[in-house]
Amino acid sequence: MTAAVIHGEGLGKRYRRGLTVDPGLRHALERFVKAPLSAFRRKRDETFWALKDVSLEVKEGEVLGLIGRNGAGKTTLLKILSRITKPTTGWAEIRGRVGSLLEVGTGFHPELTGRENAFLSGAILGMSKREIERKFDEIVAFAELEKFIDTPVKHYSSGMYVRLAFAVAAHLEPEILLVDEVLAVGDINFQKKCLGKMGDVARAGRTVVLVSHQLNQIRRLSHRVIWIDAGGIRRSGPTHEVVAAYESAMASGDSSLPLRDRASATNGRFLKWEIVGAPSDQPHLLSTLGPVTINFVVELSQPVINGEHGIALFSSDRQLMWARAVQQLSLQPGVHVFSCTFPSLPLRPGPYHWQVSLWDNGEMLDNWDCIPEMTIATEVHQHHMDEWNGILNLPASFSHHVAEEISVERAPRI
Repeated sequence: MTAAVIHGEGLGKRYRRGLTVDPGLRHALERFVKAPLSAFRRKRDETFWALKDVSLEVKEGEVLGLIGRNGAGKTTLLKILSRITKPTTGWAEIRGRVGSLLEVGTGFHPELTGRENAFLSGAILGMSKREIERKFDEIVAFAELEKFIDTPVKHYSSGMYVRLAFAVAAHLEPEILLVDEVLAVGDINFQKKCLGKMGDVARAGRTVVLVSHQLNQIRRLSHRVIWIDAGGIRRSGPTHEVVAAYESAMASGDSSLPLRDRASATNGRFLKWEIVGAPSDQPHLLSTLGPVTINFVVELSQPVINGEHGIALFSSDRQLMWARAVQQLSLQPGVHVFSCTFPSLPLRPGPYHWQVSLWDNGEMLDNWDCIPEMTIATEVHQHHMDEWNGILNLPASFSHHVAEEISVERAPRI
């Protein structure tokens, strides 16, 4: 059984709002003369919890993704784990050499050259001089700064600066790597290189805790994900499920208010929808690529003689994925269940919206944008590069063999 290399219990960090500066004796006396009673008033101590009661465990060789909104507490957690910040409550135990990529470029001096800063930054990150010398050519080639490595970094562009900083940090070989949003640096081509390097680190069996807002990167690299919200753990589990739930919450505005009732329909009204066989606590989450049946429940107050039922599926940005109409329906008053069965819904993971309608003799009885939305949380079977990710998420097997000798007639050269 793989041992845990990171173990935290009840971690919390409380901060004080604002900064109180000692005004000095002169200003204190002036304030006392102007408002003598204010000196005896106790100032209100305004504090807030950036992180509260967070417990986690990370196994050796595991890649853990941390997701959540800005200010949720992700960076605070990494700072506690990297020993930069002391927790207010709780404790954390880490077994192994830790490398932190929390602030790219930490330790760079503007007057020093790229070469000098590489050695300085490497030393700060825990690398020996011999180790830096051995990796130096690889670092420079990765940063693509061969012509400028002996130029003071104060003359670097922002892109050159972050390329060198990431290259130095990425070639450190710790047993545990804590990464905070550094894959967002540089241009798109360099981001691809960063992602590839992080993939190499993960495949090398090192333990990685990764914070990123780029969810495709989280899906691609992480074995497991923790969703942090308002300083606490909102959800933890398999990558595709947690990321899909997070995307769904963000797409819908994550409102905690109860769903508003729709205006009453006179003759027919859709009541609810569900995925058949889905977990009772997640009736609108699809986590399988196998056959799936969707039920839509409708209530009729009068017969439908010549009915038509429309059904459509949209992506979160309202792109039509699929639609169908069923015609010549004859229905009696009461509650009916419309079922639609698919051999598979091989769509890219994320939030989707169903829209259903019911007509009778050309008159619309009801048209409903189904609430809540459907979240697809299947495993990803897509290209490793974001620009080649399509709409479909089709699993496919690959094989190859040596072709038998085939006689091919070639066209004569002109």
